[in-house]
Formats: sequence, structure tokens, C-alpha cells
Amino acid sequence: MIQKQVVVKKLFHRESDCLGIYFDKDWEVIREVKKIPEVKFSNTHKCWYVPDQKNGVAKIIDTLRGKIWVDISALKEKIENKTRESENRTAGPAEGDKKKAIQEVTKPHRELHNDQHQALRMMEQKLKLRGYSTNTQRTYLHMFKEFLLFYTQTHPLDLTEIEIKNYLLFLIEQRKLSRSVQNQSINAIKFFYEKVLMQERKVYDLERPVKERRLPEVLSQQEIMAIFEALDNIKHRMMLMLVYAAGLRRSELLNLRIGDVDMNRNTVFIRGGKGRRDRQSVMAQSLNPLLREYLEKYNPGFWLFEGSDGNRYSESSLRQVFHRAAKKAGIKKQVRLHMLRHSFATHLLESGTSTRYIQVLLGHESPKTTEVYAHVSRFALDRIQSPLDQMAFS
Repeated sequence: MIQKQVVVKKLFHRESDCLGIYFDKDWEVIREVKKIPEVKFSNTHKCWYVPDQKNGVAKIIDTLRGKIWVDISALKEKIENKTRESENRTAGPAEGDKKKAIQEVTKPHRELHNDQHQALRMMEQKLKLRGYSTNTQRTYLHMFKEFLLFYTQTHPLDLTEIEIKNYLLFLIEQRKLSRSVQNQSINAIKFFYEKVLMQERKVYDLERPVKERRLPEVLSQQEIMAIFEALDNIKHRMMLMLVYAAGLRRSELLNLRIGDVDMNRNTVFIRGGKGRRDRQSVMAQSLNPLLREYLEKYNPGFWLFEGSDGNRYSESSLRQVFHRAAKKAGIKKQVRLHMLRHSFATHLLESGTSTRYIQVLLGHESPKTTEVYAHVSRFALDRIQSPLDQMAFS
């Protein structure tokens, strides 16, 4: 079903500023628009309009709420252009101040009212009770708060599915957010309505943006060895080598406890990986001597890798260790720590390991997630000859 909509634009009519309401002729829309306070029809401009007063836009939105989508993007563009023109005529302010001024004009009121604070607290409690990871909690709460701020002074219970869709369109058309961030916003909103309020159908039919199909970036075995050889610190070398040897995520490495690496069975026990699922992965037998040396030298107390304060080694420090080693090794690629995990899976596939086994080692819920490594693997490519080579050597 195509949602009926109106577009609100600035209009100068009869020597005064007005808000024009534009739409294709539709008697159902006309019937609802007539209910807007002070609304009139202009034969000159062929549109309905209201005086451009302080609450003019709010009156239009409130009257049509739940019935007709109100597109106010043209108003926001006009405000932003006006701000830029004003700044260009004013000498002195720094570029950063100009951008800040534009943001202050175009962004909504940045304070939650009491009911919205309560909704945010309810969501936080539910996330904790359901055992969501700290990162997921932080992301969902941030995304949901941004949603609440967009409809300031409005309780989320009073919002309709049309208004939720309007917000998501704002993220796409005005904020230009990536598909990944759009999906995070949808997930956060769905969580509140479906898990907190138990309203199963509240946002059930929201259309999902098509997920970008990006291939994982991998390092060659030669590049990985160069990174390891660039590390002089035994703890740093042990951490990065274990990430690659077992295909670990960053958080999974840092959550390892003493005893989770079994040198007799050559296994790594991962507690509460993604999705709160335990699993086991392989441990390189060749790493055992280095691990024994590390344990003897550092003698960690509880976590396998500890910081100077005795707590878990920090994510930011681990990331810095990897980037410094890659730079020292002369790696020209734009590297990320997660590339070691991608490389683990790709190199296993190239050596003939079944995707089913790789799926288990990586902790993927769906085999489709693992199958993406087939697109970057050189498995069987050595037996395929490029048509250019066929021409050159025929």
C-alpha cells in the first residue's frame, strides 16, 4: 500500500510568510488537511496553506498524525541554506563554528522529557535482563535515544508506524547514514516496541535496507608472518598469533581466562561468544612453547591477557599493537584487527577444510555467513588459467 503524503514548503502569499501544503489532488487528503487550524486554499499557488507562525509545522503534523505522512525535508534544506548564506556574509567565525551553527539550527531539541527518560530506562533494564552484550546495549540505547529526540515532547506510545517510517526516511535522506547504521536503528526501535512493550506488530512490517554484500578483506600468510616478526614483546606477539591461530574476535581473545587454552588437546574454549554461545576452536600446536614462555614471564592472575592494572587487556591497546606491527612490517593495505580472523577462515578454506567445520570454529549461526569466504579464497584458482595466459602460451 502506497502511503498518502503531503509536502510542506515555505510560501510567500499576500504579503506574508506562509507554509504551503502540496499534494496530488485526493479527496481523502483534502478532508484531513481541512482540519488543520487556520488552513486556507490559494487559487494563485494551487495549494493549501497556513500562516508561518511558531507552531505552524507542529499543527500540521499533529493534525495529520497517523493518517498522512508529512514531508518537511524542504523546510530543513531551506533553513540550512539560509544559515550558510548568513555565515558567508559574516566575517570572523571559524569553519568549525559554522558547522556547529548549522547543526544547532537543523537538529531537534536535544533534551528528553520525563516520559521519554522512563522509556529509555525501561529499555536499558530489558537489555540487561536479556543478557545483551555491553556493546549491543550501548548501541541500542544510543540509537533509541536519537529516535526519541527526533520526536521531542512525544511519548513513544503515541507514535504511529507512519511516524517511525518518517524517522527512518530522515536517516536515509537527510543524515545519509549507511545501511548498517540504518539496520541498527531499526533493531533498536523494534526491540523497544516488541520486547519492552510486547507490541509484536508495532514495527513488524518496516522495510529493511538491502544489506551491502562486502567481501571480507584478508591478509596473505606472508603478510601475517611479517606482522608477527615485527613484534618484539612476547605478550603482544602471543595475543595476535592466538587471534589468527584460533580465528578469534577481539572481545573473545580479551575474555580468555587462564586454562581456556588447553595445550594438551590443542583447543581454545571461548566463553559467551557472539550471541552468548560457548564454543571451541583450534589451537596451533606450534604456539605451545611461546604460550608457556609467556605464562612463566607474566604470570597472569585470572585473565589470560592482563593490562598493567591487573584487569583485562584493553581493546584500544590491542588495536594499537596490531596497527603498529602492521606499519613496522610494511603492510600497505588499510588493516583492521578483524582481518586476522578473516584470514584464518580463508586460509583454512584454501587448504581444503570444509565450510561446515569453519562455520563451527568461527561460531557462525548460519552457513551463509561462512560461505562468503569462498569468494575471496584462492581454492582451486591455481588450476584455472586466465584467457590471457591461454593466448600468450598457445
